[in-house]
Formats: sequence, C-alpha cells, structure tokens
Amino acid sequence: MTAPPHDVGRADARRNRTKVLAAASRAFDEHGPDVSLGVIARQAGVGAGTVYRHFPSKEILLEAVFVQHIDDLVDAARRWTARTDPVAAFFGFLLEVVDTSHGRKHACDALTTETSWPRPSLAASARRFRQALDELLRAAQQFGGVRTDVSADDVAALTVGCATIRGAHRDRNGGTRMVRLALESLRSPGSVTEGRVFRDVPGTLHAAPRCEQCGARLDARPTGRPARYCGATCRQRARRRRIGPATTS
Repeated sequence: MTAPPHDVGRADARRNRTKVLAAASRAFDEHGPDVSLGVIARQAGVGAGTVYRHFPSKEILLEAVFVQHIDDLVDAARRWTARTDPVAAFFGFLLEVVDTSHGRKHACDALTTETSWPRPSLAASARRFRQALDELLRAAQQFGGVRTDVSADDVAALTVGCATIRGAHRDRNGGTRMVRLALESLRSPGSVTEGRVFRDVPGTLHAAPRCEQCGARLDARPTGRPARYCGATCRQRARRRRIGPATTS
C-alpha cells in the first residue's frame, strides 16, 4: 500500500528543509553570512525556489540554523541528565556546548551584531536553553559538585569564553586542556578530583571529535592518531588553505 501523494509531498518537503539547513550551517560556518542563497541551494542539491519556499530571506534561514543548533543542545542536556550523575552531566554538557560551537564564529558574530532580524523562534529556543542550563546547574549544586555562588549567567559567559579559548589555540589537545582548566573553576572546593582533571565520559570534547574543516562529528578511533577530517574533500580543502592559492612565475 503506497502513501497518499500529499503525505509523500510533505515528507519530501521535510527532507528538503533538512538538507537546506545542513548546507546553510556549513556554508555560514565556512564563508560567513554573506554567502548567497544560490550557493546554499547548490550545496544542498536543491533548486533556489526550494530554498525560498522554506526560507524567504537569508536572515530567516540563518535564524533557523541557530534555532536548530540551540534545540540540539537542549536535547543534549536531556541526554546528559539521563545518562549520569548531576555533576558529570553538568560538566559533560558544558564541554559539548563548547565542542559544537567550534567553527561557528561567522554566524555568532552576525547574531550578536545584527538586530533587525525576525527573532521570535530564536528567542523561544534561547529560553529553552536557559531553562535546561538552569536545571543542570541547580542539580549539580545540590549534589555538592558545583559552587553555589555562580549563576546560570556566569556559566553561560564562561562557556562563551571557553569556546573562544579553544578556537584561539592552535593545538587541538592544548585548547581542550585549557577549556577543562577554565571549567574546573566552577567546581566546589571540596569536590575537585585528584589531579584537577575531568572524568572522561561519552560526549565530551575528548570523546567526540569533529572535522576541523566542516565541523562534522567524527567517530573516535580506538588506536592510532585521531582523525582530523571527515573525508577526502575536507582534507583537500584544508590543504589548499594551508598552501594558499597557486602562483605562477
């Protein structure tokens, strides 16, 4: 029995919207908000009309990209709460926020400097994120593992700073180490673990590497050197960036 035509059409529309959002996220991260909707359409493998039907302007599309990113983090907060104790969940979530924010400087800059966008969806997502962060923080404080003199605003500001620290550090492992040292300042004095290090749990910066070129999540390797790129295309792009444009004599 086949699905009715209108159901097939809705399913196709959802798939196209998902493809456009994924392509837009990569394009904004790599080229900044000046990238055209035509370029995004080509990267998504759809026509320009499909993009405009879902997102009538580039500002609305960028807002949708941010809404998806924030809602993914809210889902991550729920997963952390369900998988481990409150303190490990709190710190694991903060590390994941820093991890997924890596490489999004262009879009973040546009978000903080441009004030004329339609933002009702983004504001609603931000409220959901703040509630999730509040719940994780309160649970960790009640568990005795996080200082009681810090607020969710303090934690959010520190996390933004950690994302900047990681992006500014040339060495990936060194950047991760500095992020962890910064987040250690949130621990209650009596709960700091021996050696002042994080307990490794799934989903942290160390356990969830991402492609240095496009930000796609990489599978952790049990042996050998950790992967830096998701595939040959990103590896070649990174190589071209390192050597610069070819010159002729």
